[in-house]
Amino acid sequence: MTIDLINPALIGGGLAVFMFLGILLFLALGRRLGRLAIGRGADPTTVGSLETAVFALLGLLIAFTFAGALSRFDGRRAQAVEEANAIGTAYLRVDLVPAAAQPKLREAFRKYVDSRLATYRKLPDIVAARAELERSRVLQGEIWEQAVAATAITGVRPGTDLLLLPALNQMFDITVVRIVATRMHPPLVIYAMLIGLAFAAALLAGYQSAGEKVQSRVRQIGFAVIVTFTFYVILDIEYPRLGFVRIDAIDEVLMDVRAGMK
Repeated sequence: MTIDLINPALIGGGLAVFMFLGILLFLALGRRLGRLAIGRGADPTTVGSLETAVFALLGLLIAFTFAGALSRFDGRRAQAVEEANAIGTAYLRVDLVPAAAQPKLREAFRKYVDSRLATYRKLPDIVAARAELERSRVLQGEIWEQAVAATAITGVRPGTDLLLLPALNQMFDITVVRIVATRMHPPLVIYAMLIGLAFAAALLAGYQSAGEKVQSRVRQIGFAVIVTFTFYVILDIEYPRLGFVRIDAIDEVLMDVRAGMK
C-alpha cells in the first residue's frame, strides 16, 4: 500500500498543536510590535487593509483546500462502490465456466473479497494493511490462473473468455485505482502556505490590536482554535480511515457482495 509508514493522522495532530501554539505566539508578537510602534508614534490600525487582504487570502486557501479534500473523499467512496460492482459482476460470470471448475474459483473469490475487506479494516495499522494487500495480489494471480484454465476446458461455452476475463481485469484494475487514490493529496507547499498565512494573519491581528487597552484572551484563543481545527479537519478528510473521519461505512457494499457469495 502506498501510504507512508508514519501515520498521517499523528502528523496532523502534531501539526495542529504546532499551528495552535504558533498562532498564539504570533498574536503576542504582533501585539508587542504594535506597542513598540505606538511608542514611536505610529498608528497600528493603518495596517487594516493589509490585514484584510491576508485574511481574505487565508480564507480562500482554506476554502479551496477543504473543497479539494472533500472531493477526493467523495471519490474514494465512489471507488469503493465501483470495486463492489466489479467484483459482483465478475463473480456472476463464473456461472459461464464448466460446473466442475466453479467451486474452486468461487472459493478463491471469497478469499479475495475477505482479503480486500481486511486490508481496510486493519488501518491505521499501515504495516498490517500492506501485508494484507500483498495477499490480495497473490489471490488475484490465483483467480486469473483458474479462470484462464476454466475457459480453456473443452466444451466451454463460446465467448466465455471474452466475458469473464475482461470482468476480472476490471475487478483487478479498480484496486490499483484505489491505491493510487491514497497518493493523491495537495503538494506539501500548500499546507506550508496555509500555516504561513495563518501565522501572518495572527501577526497582523496582534499588531492591530496593540491600541486596545485590554487584551482579549478569549478572542485570541478562539481565533487559534477555529483556524487550527479547520486545518486539522482538512488533514483528516485527506487521510480517511487514519483519523476521526472514516469511510468504513461504505465498505458495507463490499460486505453485501461477500454475503451474496453462497
